Amino acid sequence: MNNQQLTYSPFDPDIIVDPYPVYRELRDQAPAYWSVQANTWVLSRYDDVCAALADPATYSSASGIFPTPPGVDMTQLFLPMLIMTDPPRHTALRKIVTKAFTPRRIAELEPHIHTIVDDLLNDSPDSGGWDFVSGFAGPLPAIVIADMLGVPRADRDRFRTWSTTLIQSNPTRGEFGPGLDAAASLYEYFSGFLAERRARPQDDLMSALVQADADGERLSEEELLGFCLLLLVAGHETTTNLLSNSAVVLAQHPDSRRQLADRPDLVPGAVEELLRYDSPVQGLSRTLTRPVDLHGQHMATGQTVLLLFGSANRDDRQFPDGERFDIFRDTQGHMGFGFGVHYCLGASLARLEATIALEALITRLPSLRRTDAKLERFDSFLVRGPKSLPLRYDR
Repeated sequence: MNNQQLTYSPFDPDIIVDPYPVYRELRDQAPAYWSVQANTWVLSRYDDVCAALADPATYSSASGIFPTPPGVDMTQLFLPMLIMTDPPRHTALRKIVTKAFTPRRIAELEPHIHTIVDDLLNDSPDSGGWDFVSGFAGPLPAIVIADMLGVPRADRDRFRTWSTTLIQSNPTRGEFGPGLDAAASLYEYFSGFLAERRARPQDDLMSALVQADADGERLSEEELLGFCLLLLVAGHETTTNLLSNSAVVLAQHPDSRRQLADRPDLVPGAVEELLRYDSPVQGLSRTLTRPVDLHGQHMATGQTVLLLFGSANRDDRQFPDGERFDIFRDTQGHMGFGFGVHYCLGASLARLEATIALEALITRLPSLRRTDAKLERFDSFLVRGPKSLPLRYDR
């Protein structure tokens, strides 16, 4: 089957609900697919996505990370972000930021995350229904990030509003306004904190970012604000959806859930399989700096290429029987956190939060289950997760 016999748009609401069947069609029938609706090439096989992420000189991030209408320049819409730079500038920026995101700083958060998880579960209703997203999966990473940055926990609801507005912006419908307003609010919010931390540094991530340098170079004001935006969306929204998707998948696989309850030592491996099986980040775009011929298709310089992590993670060529959920699977190489120079800086933090959260949920609420309510997902091709998730349990 050729490209003309498939119709795929990452912004199609029906595909957003369940993209995996069409991902399989793309991998098998049109691995280099031109999406007219999204004005982008689409790569869906593991090897192709992996090769593109490993070649930033050809597949550039500097012009943006999601498909946009012709004539729209993402670099003019947002302040500079680490995720929208290429080497060598990306290498220098990441070296600076990494100094503030050290393994020691992440490891020190473990007892704090345990406390937050316990507090959220203690605050859950004694019985009856519980919205898992608003009651647990949303607040947990928001509180962690707020505490890391040193900003008030009371502002976590504002974080949630800004981040969900950003991820639901649909460029094919020209819906930049709400997302840009959310970004502007975030920039304004953090500007004051950055000035305060320069004057009076504290033991928090924002002070570390302000002070971090590599070879005498520090992040500029715009780069700092851009990193705050990235941290909010990448560190908050994706972890929220990792937890929410995990609750959905484990409800669909009660045998796996029982195995985890019997053997909590399996939870870290299960987190990796959950990242692979239902990736919270479904894909990001790159822009070609030179022509590329692939699978009989000619992709021209300047065209965008959407790299489908969610599809690559289910490619049977890399993960045998990739559509099957298996907590014992060898998940090495999955793209739940990307790959290459842009591999997620906060991967270790997300793993830590998810492991602690799932261990606690399985232990304290073993009867947690879905209700009959229809699952409504975010209108976003970028981030996959439910808007709300009504669950029931017996104490």
